[in-house]
Amino acid sequence: HDNVDKMILKLVDVLPHGLVNNLEVLGDGGSSLLEYIAWLKNRILAIHPQVDYQPILHFDVYGTIGALFNNNADGIIAYFEKLEQAATPLEVRIESPVDVGSRQGQMELFRELTDKIQEKGLRLKIVADEWCNTLEDIKFFADNKAGQIVQIKTPDLGGINNTIEAVLYCQKNGMGAYLGGTC
Repeated sequence: HDNVDKMILKLVDVLPHGLVNNLEVLGDGGSSLLEYIAWLKNRILAIHPQVDYQPILHFDVYGTIGALFNNNADGIIAYFEKLEQAATPLEVRIESPVDVGSRQGQMELFRELTDKIQEKGLRLKIVADEWCNTLEDIKFFADNKAGQIVQIKTPDLGGINNTIEAVLYCQKNGMGAYLGGTC
C-alpha cells in the first residue's frame, strides 16, 4: 500500500507485481487479493481521475489460487471473473495461478484455463512462470497455447541469444513475453 502512490504518480505501466505467496496473504476464499485489487483500482482513479491512465495490475500468486480451489479450473475461472470485475476497467495479470508439480500437468491446466478465459471473453491474462524455465519449456507452453504470457528468466536460458530466441518464438506464436530474473 505504501509505495502504490509513487507508482501511480509516475504513471507506471504495470504495477505493483504484488506478492501473494501463501493462502494467508490470499485471504479467506481469496478475499484479501480481491479487496486489494479493488482498493488499487480506486486509488488509481482517485489520483488520476482526469488522466487516461490505465496500468496493468500484475500479481504473482505462486500457485495459491490453484491451492485455494484444489486446481479446479471452473473454481479458478469463477474467481478470475471476480478479480477482473474488481479491476475493471483495468487489466489484470495473474502470474503462476497454479502449481501442479510437473511441467506436463502445469501446461495442461494452463491450457485449460487459457481456453476457459477465452470462452468467457475475459481480459484477465495468466502468466506462465513455474515449470516454464528453459527455451524448450517456453516453446512447449507457447505451442500448446498454455497461458497468454511467459516470464522469460534470462539466467535460466543460458545466454542472451536464447533469451532473444524465446521472445521471438513467443511473439511468433501469439504469446506475450516479459523478461525477469535479471536483478
